[in-house]
This record gives sequence, C-alpha cells and structure tokens, in this order.
Amino acid sequence: MRFWLRTEEMALEEMVQRLNAVSKHTDEIMHQDIVPLCAADIQDQLKKRFAYLSGGRGQDGSPVITFPDYPAFSEIPDKEFQNVMTYLTSIPSLQDAGIGFILVIDRRRDKWTSVKASVLRIAASFPANLQLVLVLRPTGFFQRTLSDIAFKFNRDDFKMKVPVIMLSSVPDLHGYIDKSQLTEDLGGTLDYCHSRWLCQRTAIESFALMVKQTAQMLQSFGTELAETELPNDVQSTSSVLCAHTEKKDKAKEDLRLALKEGHSVLESLRELQAEGSEPSVNQDQLDNQATVQRLLAQLNETEAAFDEFWAKHQQKLEQCLQLRHFEQGFREVKAILDAASQKIATFTDIGNSLAHVEHLLRDLASFEEKSGVAVERARALSLDGEQLIGNKHYAVDSIRPKCQELRHLCDQFSAEIARRRGLLSKSLELHRRLETSMKWCDEGIYLLASQPVDKCQSQDGAEAALQEIEKFLETGAENKIQELNAIYKEYESILNQDLMEHVRKVFQKQASMEEVFHRRQASLKKLAARQTRPVQPVAPRPEALAKSPCPSPGIRRGSENSSSEGGALRRGPYRRAKSEMSESRQGRGSAGEEEESLAILRRHVMSELLDTERAYVEELLCVLEGYAAEMDNPLMAHLLSTGLHNKKDVLFGNMEEIYHFHNRIFLRELENYTDCPELVGRCFLERMEDFQIYEKYCQNKPRSESLWRQCSDCPFFQECQRKLDHKLSLDSYLLKPVQRITKYQLLLKEMLKYSRNCEGAEDLQEALSSILGILKAVNDSMHLIAITGYDGNLGDLGKLLMQGSFSVWTDHKRGHTKVKELARFKPMQRHLFLHEKAVLFCKKREENGEGYEKAPSYSYKQSLNMAAVGITENVKGDAKKFEIWYNAREEVYIVQAPTPEIKAAWVNEIRKVLTSQLQACREASQHRALEQSQSLPLPAPTSTSPSRGNSRNIKKLEERKTDPLSLEGYVSSGPLTKPPEKGKGWSKTSHSLEAPEDDGGWSSAEEQINSSDAEEDGGLGPKKLVPGKYTVVADHEKGGPDALLVRSGDVVELVQEGDEGLWYVRDPTTGKEGWVPASSLSVQLGPSGSAQCLSSSESSPGSAVLSNSSSCSEGGQAPFSDLQG
Repeated sequence: MRFWLRTEEMALEEMVQRLNAVSKHTDEIMHQDIVPLCAADIQDQLKKRFAYLSGGRGQDGSPVITFPDYPAFSEIPDKEFQNVMTYLTSIPSLQDAGIGFILVIDRRRDKWTSVKASVLRIAASFPANLQLVLVLRPTGFFQRTLSDIAFKFNRDDFKMKVPVIMLSSVPDLHGYIDKSQLTEDLGGTLDYCHSRWLCQRTAIESFALMVKQTAQMLQSFGTELAETELPNDVQSTSSVLCAHTEKKDKAKEDLRLALKEGHSVLESLRELQAEGSEPSVNQDQLDNQATVQRLLAQLNETEAAFDEFWAKHQQKLEQCLQLRHFEQGFREVKAILDAASQKIATFTDIGNSLAHVEHLLRDLASFEEKSGVAVERARALSLDGEQLIGNKHYAVDSIRPKCQELRHLCDQFSAEIARRRGLLSKSLELHRRLETSMKWCDEGIYLLASQPVDKCQSQDGAEAALQEIEKFLETGAENKIQELNAIYKEYESILNQDLMEHVRKVFQKQASMEEVFHRRQASLKKLAARQTRPVQPVAPRPEALAKSPCPSPGIRRGSENSSSEGGALRRGPYRRAKSEMSESRQGRGSAGEEEESLAILRRHVMSELLDTERAYVEELLCVLEGYAAEMDNPLMAHLLSTGLHNKKDVLFGNMEEIYHFHNRIFLRELENYTDCPELVGRCFLERMEDFQIYEKYCQNKPRSESLWRQCSDCPFFQECQRKLDHKLSLDSYLLKPVQRITKYQLLLKEMLKYSRNCEGAEDLQEALSSILGILKAVNDSMHLIAITGYDGNLGDLGKLLMQGSFSVWTDHKRGHTKVKELARFKPMQRHLFLHEKAVLFCKKREENGEGYEKAPSYSYKQSLNMAAVGITENVKGDAKKFEIWYNAREEVYIVQAPTPEIKAAWVNEIRKVLTSQLQACREASQHRALEQSQSLPLPAPTSTSPSRGNSRNIKKLEERKTDPLSLEGYVSSGPLTKPPEKGKGWSKTSHSLEAPEDDGGWSSAEEQINSSDAEEDGGLGPKKLVPGKYTVVADHEKGGPDALLVRSGDVVELVQEGDEGLWYVRDPTTGKEGWVPASSLSVQLGPSGSAQCLSSSESSPGSAVLSNSSSCSEGGQAPFSDLQG
C-alpha cells in the first residue's frame, strides 16, 4: 500500500511538472510573458486602423508598421495609442523585432502641422526599436512648400528623436521598401485585409489561451484525484470511481475541443496562404502557422501527460474497488457460514422412527443445498482473492489471510455436514432393520391368526400349517434382529436412552413372537404325528391371536408404526397384505413429495412476506426521517411554503404510529414464524385490532392528497428528495400504507392455497377474512367521512355494515304529509349506509378534482331507526327490489339494487341486524318473565334439581338462542291471528283467521308496548291479551282441577284471558286445555298467511320486522314517490 502511494505521488509530480512546462511554453510562444496584451482586449482600438502590421518586411527583414491617413489621429487617447503600439510590436518574433521597425507614415492629405505632431508623438511613444521612419508629406503645393521649409528649419529636432525621411511621392517610398512588401494603398502588391488580420490574431490568441487553461485545468484535476482518500465500502468506492471517470471524460472532451479548434485555425491559415496570388510568402502568415503548430504540440503533450497519470490513478481505484468487493463478500460469506455452522451444531436429533430419520435427512439435504450456495460462493471468492494476488494487487497482505480463512471455513462446514449425514445414515439403517423386524413379527402374527383351527385337526391340515410356519421362520434370518448386544455395539455412536429402549422392545416383541411360533410348531408336530379322536374345533378369534404378549413399541412411538401396512395384514390374505404394503409405501412417498413441494412454496410466500415487510418498514422510516423530521429542522425552514406550516400531521397522518407498530411489534412477531409459515395466520389474528390504525390513515388521505397538490412544487420537497436520492416524489411514498394493507390479503391467499391440510389452515382462513373485513371497513369509512349535513354523531349509530347506491321509491301510507300526492314514477338515486342502529339515506354529489379529491360526497337526507324497521325480501316484477318499511308500514321505501347479488347481500345483512335485536329482546322478555314467575305464590316443584324434561326444554331454549331464525319461537309460516275487535277472548277457531292481504306482515311488538313499559316501570299489572302461541318459561304442575300441567319450554295456544292473572290455553300436542298463570308464558309470533315476519323489539316503541312478501303496497297498485328532502 505504501509502495502504491509513493508511486502515485511520483506520477502526480511528473504530470504537474510537464503541465507547468506547457503553460510556460505557451506564454513564450505568444510573448505573454513580456506583453500580457491580447487582440480581444483592445479589439475596438485595433479596429480604428490608425496603425497596422501588414506583414511586410524591409530589405534587412525589419517589420513594417504602417500609419495610414487618419484625420482624427491627434484625437486618439494616449492610452489607446500606447496599447496599439505595444501590441503591434509584440507580434513579430524576437529576432525580427530586434532588428528594428520601419514606420511608414502616410500624410499626403494632411497638413504640415499634423505631420509634425504625428511624427513627434510616434517617436515619443514607440515602445520598440526604430530603424527608419518614412513620411509621405502632404501633396498640396502650399503644404508641400511649407513642409520643405519647415523640415529644413526643424531637421535638428527630428534627428534628435528618430531618423526621419520625408518622401514626396510613393515611387520614392519604393526606393526604401520593395513594392511586394507594401499594401495597395502605398502602391504595393501585398494582399492585406485588416479585419481578416484581426480575426486571425483573435483566433490564434484564443487558441493559445485555451491551451493554457486546459493545462491548468488538468493540473488542478490531477491534484484533486491524487488527494482523494480511498473509501472503505463498495458503494462509496464505486461512486468515487464513477465521479472521477465522469470528470476525466469531461476533461478529455475539453482537450478534444481544443485540438479541434487548433486544427481549425491552422487549416484556415493554410487555406489563406493557398489562395494568395503572389508566389512570395508573407512572413507573418508563416509565423502564425508556426505559432499554431507549436501550440498544438503543447496541447498534445498536455494530453499525453494526463493520460499517463489517469491510467495509474484508474488502476488504483479499480484495485481498490476489487478489494472492497472482496472484503464485502468475505464479510457476507463468513456471516452465512458462521450462522450455518451454528445451526448445524443444533442438529443433534437422530430420529425416533424411520419416517422421522428420513425427514431429518431431507432437512439436512435441503440445508446443505441452501448452504451449498454460500460454500460455493466462499470457494469462488477465495479463487478471486488468489487471482488478485497473482495480478500484483497492492493489498496482498490483507487478501491472503482472508482466502486462507475462507478455505478453512468451507472445509470445516463440509466435514460437519458429512459427519452429520453419517450419523443419520446410521440411524436410518438401524430404523429400517427395526421396522423390518416389526413387519416380520406382524406378518407372523397374522399367519398364526389366519390358520383355520378345524383344518389343523387333520394330519394333512397340520402338516400344511407346519410347512407354512417353517417356511415363514426361514425368512427370519434376513428380517429379524439376530443379537441385541451386536446391535448395541454396531450402532453405539447413535444410540441414546430412548433408542436403546426402542431396540429392546422390538427385540422383546420378536422373541415373544418366536416363542409363540415354537409352541404352535410343537403342537402341529404332535397333530401331524398321530391322529386322535375327533374333537369339536373352536376357532380362535383372530383379534385375540393378533395381540402379542408384548405390544409393538411402535404404537407408542408414533403414527408411522401404526400405519396402513398393519391394517392391511389384518384385513386380507398374506400376499394381498404385501401388495397393499407396497402400494401404501408408494402412496406415502408421493404424498411426502407433494407435502415437501407445498412446504417449499409456503417458505417462498413467507420469505416474500418478510422481505416486503422489511422493505416497507425501511420506506416508512425513510419518509419519516427524510421528510417529516426535516419539517421541524430550522435549517430547512426557509424552504417551507406558508401552506405547510403546522401541517405535518395533515400531510403524514398517523404514519409514525403505523411505523412503530410494524417495526417494534409486527415484523418481529412475523420473524418468529419463519420456520412454520403455515401458522402465520395466528400472528395476524393476534394483531388484528392493531390494523385498525390504517382506517385512520386512509380517512386522512384525502386531506393529505389535497395538501400535497397545493404544495408539491415547494423547494422543501425537492431538496428532501435530492438528499434521499429518491427517484419518486413524496406522494408515491405516502401511498405505501394503502398499498401495504391491500398486499396482506394477497399473501394470505397464497399461503392458504399451500396450507389447506396444515394445522394453521383455519387460522389463515380467519386471518384472511379479517383482513378483507378491515379493507371493507376502510373502504366504507372513506365513504362515511364524505357525508355532509348530518347533525348527530355518526359514531352513535354503531358499526357501519354496508354502503352502496340504489334507486329508491317511497310509498308513505300514513302521516301528516301525503307523499302519494307527490309521487313520481322516476326513482331517486340514493346512497344507503347501513349501521347497526340506523340506515341513512344520502344523495351522492358529483365527483370533482383529481386523485383522492375525486372522491364523491354525500348529502344527508334522512335516517331510519333499525328498532322500527322491517323488510320485505321480494317485490313482484323485479328480482332486484326489496322493501324497507318503517313503523308498521307507515313509511315504505322500495329499494332497487344494481344486481340481485347486491340485493341478497343487503337483505341478509339487514336480517342479521334484526335477528340480533330480536334475540336480545327475547332474552330480556324471558328474563323478566322468569323474575315475575318467581315472585308469584306458585306451588314449589317437587325437586330443586332440574328434571330430565326440564333439562331437555332448557336445551331447546338454548338451541333457539343460538339459531335466531329457527322456526319455533321466532318465525312461523301459518296464517296471522287477527286481533278481536271487542273483548279479551277468542274462540278456539279464532286462530285460523287470516290477516288482511294488504298487511305486508305482522309484528307482536306494537301490541306489547303497554305491558312492556309497565314492567320496566316496576308495575306488575296483568299482561295484555295478544293472539298467537306462547312458550312456557316456568313449570306449572299443581293447581285446581282445571289447571293444565305444563313444563318450561312447552308451546301452548291462547284461548281466552281469565281473572287473577290466569289464561286459558290449549296444548296443541296433546289437545288438552286448562288454566296457567299468565306470568309463566312468553309470547311467540303468530302465524302469517302471506308473510314471514321477524320482530326485533318487544319493549321499545316501534318494531323491526323481517318479511318475505310479494306484495309491496296496498292493493298492489299504489304509486311510488321519491324520498323528499
């Protein structure tokens, strides 16, 4: 490592030296080290063209600077004049400039005074050596005469400054400078364009500056690369390598552009030279080409120096990345191998049966297969390390020990697996021998039991039976255990106390069976040797003979020893038993393979559940720390818009509560079911109440969505997203809890599909149903919170059971408002919400907005108390319609569902509500009746303990409680009893009277209002006479001669009401009649001719009735009206 650092320092130092030389040479080429002026800096001054460098040369090679006729020469500021002179004199080479410059001043159209001033100004400010000044004096007669006279008088002044020669004409000038070196305005042939010259100079100097800046940039970049510290992890190293590569590519692109620019300038110079008409070559053009070529050479040198440095730096970073990958892989593989070694150390069980050992071997093979991936990875990683060492990696001292450790771990793990497999193979061999011995014993027992005793009494029969026994005993050599001590010694390495006991019992069973065979063999030999007088044979019972003196130890040890083979031996012949045994083994094998496949699928689903759960928890934490916590960060406060202040709870809801539940509780409990995924349903059931927190989150989601849409462009969110390096915006992560709660039911369905015959199947089914119930509750609650206009508290209505949209007609038969008069055939569209205590009618409003803002709203119209509600399941003419009626059909609502299935679901749910209410009322009524019967001075029963009949009746009552729709006590199918118009009694035939057809159903709740209220107030007044059947709730065995003996649970029919709280009733079973105390009776529903009714209230005003009726209104032709309001 130190050697590498020294090498890189040397490479950086070499590159810096070479790039510094490039910068210095560039300045020398452009004379920037002497005169730091560029054409671009004084471009406006050069454009005035009061002086220019045409490229002409004198006879000795002196550069010629021309001052053309410029009327405003005297008005040029001294600074501009000085800059132009300095720049023009810096262009020729140092050699040419050292000879001295020739100045040609054209003042043919000027005055002598201006000529004198110009010459003196030039002589005084010229920054370089002057060789000769040639002045073309004015051509006018007066000015030329004046200049001659003045020049003679002032000659001494000019000689003191510069050598000045006054020329009268252009031909005189040609005597000093060749025409080919003069421009056309001076009578020469030199091709010169000032603007073109200016563009060339600008381009050359711009290219020179680019070369210098490129060299400086590469020098700075190389220093930055060399000073970068090597990261300690793969991701950071990869990021550094990528960042440096991107910067290198950008630098190379700048180099490429600079080279392109230089070649472009050089090509333009060459084209200009080729276009020239004169064969002579302009020296300035040649100098320009040479300058550009030298700059290109410096640029190539810059590129070469940087490429050499980058190759070394890139090699360093790549080797560092290889090392970090190797180190990371080493840590991961070592952790896996350590965990695998710890786990295999726990594999101490050697099995207690053949099936158990086979299962352990399969588990070991599966474990070895899974761990084999890590072992192969470790070996491959070790080879990669050796390759790094072979490639002269700078960290050889760190790589070599890790390679050695990886090889040691792999060898150690493989040896432990082999040792463990050897023990299990030994155990498998022993259990196979034990099972073979037990099967041999069972076959022998069956053989003895299957020999007919009557046939054995004859000599032939005895000999045949003896041969069967001897033939069977010959098979014992290969099937039975020969010597117990030899078994103990051979399998000493695997024998534990339980296994030794098992071996001993098998050996004992084998010895007992052999003893029985020997006794039978001796008896048969006697019968075969002599024939005695015939005796009456008595066949032994096969089941008695099948019982061994020592029962098979396998019966106690597990179900595998009491398998189908033994049953087959006892049920069929010997050979058929063998066939069944073989088939049973094959079937058992295929079933085992199927179960193994299902177990793999279950583990796969469990793995997906855990992986997605961990990812979900990490995403929640990322949002809470990266967004929610940052909203309280003072350093980020300036990025928050005003609409987000104090709105964190609105934006994130109870996400923090959801995170803590999953991170601290649910994820940890899920991990406990890793090895038994089929039981994971219990985890969901135990935490089902905690999942209610999602309902709160979903209810807040519309507010959160609305806030996000208002503030999604806030810089705060963009900055947080940039820090987190998220590709998706925050709204995608706010949707994660909604997506997660819906994901659970999919995973539970998959797990249930692969766990049908497992222990936890019922829990999985229940968990799935519960999760679906939560989803339904969440969905319903989203609609519930959209209700507007309801004055009360929706929570007082009980749990929301169902909600949906329906077409509704109204048919109000009574009341202050004649709804019929306002009836319309067109239905109203209403959204119904069914609660435990009420049903709400709402009007659905149009959906506006986007996302969650698109959710509909519902305007409250009216509600019906479920205590006074009844339903009619079927309405003529439409299988999708049913009736909800209120206060004994005072108000009737005909409801049409979208489909018959939706109608059936609603009817069933309403029936459950009404049934539960009825059950509660029945139990309360029976309880009050029992209290009243105990308070009356009735004769005491003969025994305080319940009789058989009383117990039976109590059981019937309990059954009726558990089955609220049972025929007896709640629903009756006969005709309704019509109440008498006068008096309190009925004749015996009054029960056959039918109710009017226009009554959609009948409920006893309305007739019991007074008595129920009186009982609740504490009064003990007599019950009001109500027609129908009654259930006896207290025994009545003693009384007068007219008393009827009844027991609790009996059903009687009311005939008439008597005095002193006695009613005259008839027992429909025996036909007997008599008097019983009214307090001992509890009312039942009377028969109905056209409806099946269910009352849900006995002590509250109004009634709730369930009806199956085909009529929907009086006369069947009543008009329908919409719900008003």
